Amino acid sequence: MILLLSAAHTSDDMRVVRKEGESLAAAGWAVTHLSPAPARPIGAVAVETVPGAARRRRWWALYARAVALSPRVIHASEPDAWIIGWLAARRTGARLVLDVHEHYPSRLDARLPPWLRPLAQGAIRRVMRALGRRADAVVLAKDGLAEDFPGARCVAVRNHALVPARLPRRRHGPGPVTLLHLGAIGVARGWPVLLEALALCPEGTRLLVIGGFTDGSEAAFHAAAEARGLSGRITCTGWLPAEAAMARAAMADINLVLFQPGEENHRLALPHKLFDGMALGLPVIAPHFATGVAAIVEESGCGVLVDVTNAHAIAAAVRELEDPARRAFLGEGGWQAARGPWGWPAEAEKLVALYRDLLDQSMMR
Repeated sequence: MILLLSAAHTSDDMRVVRKEGESLAAAGWAVTHLSPAPARPIGAVAVETVPGAARRRRWWALYARAVALSPRVIHASEPDAWIIGWLAARRTGARLVLDVHEHYPSRLDARLPPWLRPLAQGAIRRVMRALGRRADAVVLAKDGLAEDFPGARCVAVRNHALVPARLPRRRHGPGPVTLLHLGAIGVARGWPVLLEALALCPEGTRLLVIGGFTDGSEAAFHAAAEARGLSGRITCTGWLPAEAAMARAAMADINLVLFQPGEENHRLALPHKLFDGMALGLPVIAPHFATGVAAIVEESGCGVLVDVTNAHAIAAAVRELEDPARRAFLGEGGWQAARGPWGWPAEAEKLVALYRDLLDQSMMR
């Protein structure tokens, strides 16, 4: 059995379960996702959850259950889970795979004074290197992360587009446009400049927000929208199951990726929201400073790159995309790319090949 171990990701997480877990299950292995509650079962991946809001109690429960399950491979999905997984692997003899989603050395930068950041980054890197040397493989969700794991077996399994069957396709027509913000939202993901840009757009322009506020700023968002007289033009659905979220997103016209500069993870980002919009045939407005996103947008011709700190630049891009022919042309670029070079199947093949090698080796031990 392959155990997907998460200390923070939800039980139906897009990358961990819907992409990686389902791909490994389709290759013939039994796969279980062990994560904090609540449980939302997904497809062929079995789901187990542990209670406990307190972090230490949750860690212990995850460790104890991981040991009890006695998996052949532990696939750990974030730094907390890496440590738990390493301890459980030592106890059970399981193979250990670290799944690296972000640039973790810079994660604390926003919370620390500038003088302390290099010290914190150095300490985090030392822990990552130590764990990388002890793991059987390190799986990387995007480019630019391998340098923190010198000497480790690194395999790029990038977070490309998963295109569900019977996915609705946007047919672009005339009329006022609806902007889409899909997934987690917060100040660092650009809602202040988004509201400023929406106020500059024609009155018929609407905003659809599908997802939750992850930084505690929801009340401030609604207060700012009310102050600008925008509340009647904004719909916030909160979190929706993936299928429902995609069906609702297909009613929008323009996808938004508005990560703000200043965080290394934003520069290196390969967000689900980009690929979900491409899969639906929606053109995207995205940041030109985000190297990974910009490369995809330019290569696939699926959208417009702007200075996302500038509300006037965002509003100008919206005005450009009010033309349905322009939206259809860029949307077609994303639609094709999500089913070709930027699709998940090629990445899934790399993950499955890694596991075949690891499990063949484990049989010989």
